[in-house]
Amino acid sequence: MKQTAMKCVVLTIISVVCTILPLSAQDPPEPQGSALRVFLDCGYYCDFDHLRREITFVNWVRDRQDAQVHVLVTTQRTGGGGTEFTMAFIGMEEFRGREDTLQYVSGSTDVQDEVRNGIARTLSLGLVRYAAQLPVGADLRVVHGMQGRQRPRPAAATAEDDPWNFWVFNISAHPFLMGEESYRSTHLSGSVSASRTTEDFKISLSAHGSYSNDVHTYEDVDYTDTRRDFGFNTRAIWSLGDHWSWGIIAGARSSTRYNQDLVVDGTPALEYNIFPYSESTRRQLTFRYSAGVRSINYEEETIYFETAEVRPLHSLEVDLDATQPWGTAGVSFEAFQYLHDLGKHRLTFRPRMRIRLFKGFSFNISGSVSRVKDQLYLSREGVSDEDILVRRRALDTNYRYSLFGGLSFRFGSIFNNVVNPRFGGGGGGMIMMF
Repeated sequence: MKQTAMKCVVLTIISVVCTILPLSAQDPPEPQGSALRVFLDCGYYCDFDHLRREITFVNWVRDRQDAQVHVLVTTQRTGGGGTEFTMAFIGMEEFRGREDTLQYVSGSTDVQDEVRNGIARTLSLGLVRYAAQLPVGADLRVVHGMQGRQRPRPAAATAEDDPWNFWVFNISAHPFLMGEESYRSTHLSGSVSASRTTEDFKISLSAHGSYSNDVHTYEDVDYTDTRRDFGFNTRAIWSLGDHWSWGIIAGARSSTRYNQDLVVDGTPALEYNIFPYSESTRRQLTFRYSAGVRSINYEEETIYFETAEVRPLHSLEVDLDATQPWGTAGVSFEAFQYLHDLGKHRLTFRPRMRIRLFKGFSFNISGSVSRVKDQLYLSREGVSDEDILVRRRALDTNYRYSLFGGLSFRFGSIFNNVVNPRFGGGGGGMIMMF
């Protein structure tokens, strides 16, 4: 009887599968052969599935070499907490040499659906110019009207228009609990911030704090790791034209790991950008110099027999960022030095790069390397084995480094039109990581 029932179940499953297979084997909708081929370079900022469903008069392709238009999307935060999306439409093939730029600004209170619809509307407007010159242009229609649409935002607002006078506030709290029979962990963190941004001046104030308590139980003995950290930072920045700006940077912090009971910094700074600040979403090369003082109170006496000290310091930061059709690249260099002892310094180099080497093949790398000679905070009492194991205290070191790199290769159909979210699956390809 059991074997008969099992055979019936198997036959039923086979019949269902045979019924479903012809349906699932149907060819997907053919992309419009005469439609504009578009490569969208938007990273994680865009909901690509939504855009493919909303903008159906183009063919989305996987690689820029197959595109007639490359859309490069860059973003930057606005003073009100929103996001400004800058969309560069770069013509290729028969449209080579033709470029357009459109912008969309989302509000700080906009939900995801409002943001992605705003991006879709702006993308559609930019693509119409190119699509209209292809056979598919004969099927396009222009619809105008506010019915069912969000009203446009004012082009510019003044302080008199804003009851908050451009101030934006944020408060957050993050409790976290985890445990098992021989381990329990409690983490609490929170932050508060306020900022005001205008064309000529911006100011930001922020404070954050965290507490963690991890308890490991081994052979009925509890080993406890407790850490407390907090920080306060403020920046006031004034514009001095298209290339120059200056500001005052100050802060206070406490760190168990770095033997710091209280550290207070205050440094005026001057910055020069070789490119106009208006081009910052695509490229910038900045040089920033700052000089000031640092007051430090230590939890334990340091190896230099100090429990508190005030030291002058200065630093130079050079930062290069570029977002181009071939990818993104950036590199920063920081030189920091205490002025009471020029041998106490730190040099840090941070490269980052994502390049499309050729069709379907891309390379990315990021990391940092530092020469460390500024560890005034090392405890004279030394570090216990337990502190070393849980990394509660920093150790003497001459360098630090980190590195991440990857290669990826995608091949197959050039079209990327179809959206199928079932089981969260995606397309094919090969990825190599190192």
